[in-house]
Amino acid sequence: MSTNLPFLKMHGLGNDFVVVDGRENAAALSQAQYRAVGDRRRGVGYDQFLTILPPRNGGIAYMAIHNPDGSEAQACGNGTRCVASLLMDEAGADEIVLETVAGGLVCRRAEDGRVTVDMGAARLRWDEIPIAVEADTLEVPVPTAEAYGPATMVNMGNPHAVFFVEDAEALDLARIGPPIETDPIFPERANIEFVTVLEPASDGAARLRMRVWERGAGITQACGSGACATAVAAVRRGLIAGRSAAVVLDGGVLDITWREDGHVEMTGPVATSFSGTLDLVALVG
Repeated sequence: MSTNLPFLKMHGLGNDFVVVDGRENAAALSQAQYRAVGDRRRGVGYDQFLTILPPRNGGIAYMAIHNPDGSEAQACGNGTRCVASLLMDEAGADEIVLETVAGGLVCRRAEDGRVTVDMGAARLRWDEIPIAVEADTLEVPVPTAEAYGPATMVNMGNPHAVFFVEDAEALDLARIGPPIETDPIFPERANIEFVTVLEPASDGAARLRMRVWERGAGITQACGSGACATAVAAVRRGLIAGRSAAVVLDGGVLDITWREDGHVEMTGPVATSFSGTLDLVALVG
């Protein structure tokens, strides 16, 4: 990968990404370079850095995901939609399979121009999350979050702890997010969602207000895998009617359905903000 690196800046509901095409040269950035590009004052800034790589198992491409701290992420729902949109346009197709470390994800263009991603099956066992204690993941006490009641744990390719609270808007996420993310109960850390049920059902779909502290990224405008985990948790807790929900995030709304076969579908918009070229040497130097 050249030190002069072309990129696109994209977002899904304000959850923003630097997207690079590494299919011809798949060399990875260093942690210092990921951090430098992620600096919102001196670099470009992003919630996740997405690298399009050659396919490994029959999909159209493989997508690697990195956080602003340089750590690798297992899933990124909004980023998947953005990259899938690019690749569908490139291939002239309305459906593709995009590979990630969490597996191959079926992506398709919705009739209204939004993108739908089958995020795979929600994993619910304690050792699949994972958490450090054997427990029913429906309601798990988290020592650093006792004030918010038990969490419902869901793995959507990455671990999520969903707390249902009376008013998600009132919480100081910047203060309470970090210690919960790194609580010893989460051996691989976790994404933390605080959720308020706005409407148990509306025209067949509930409305949920979700705010998120993302593992390795902090507060983000939207989190696709978190929205999926939130809908699954709400169904499991019996807080909504049916298996579909409109999840209201800081940046907009994602439509989520937990299918009867256990897979979770997410539908939402994508947008390109701008393109440019990164001078990686200048950024790190």
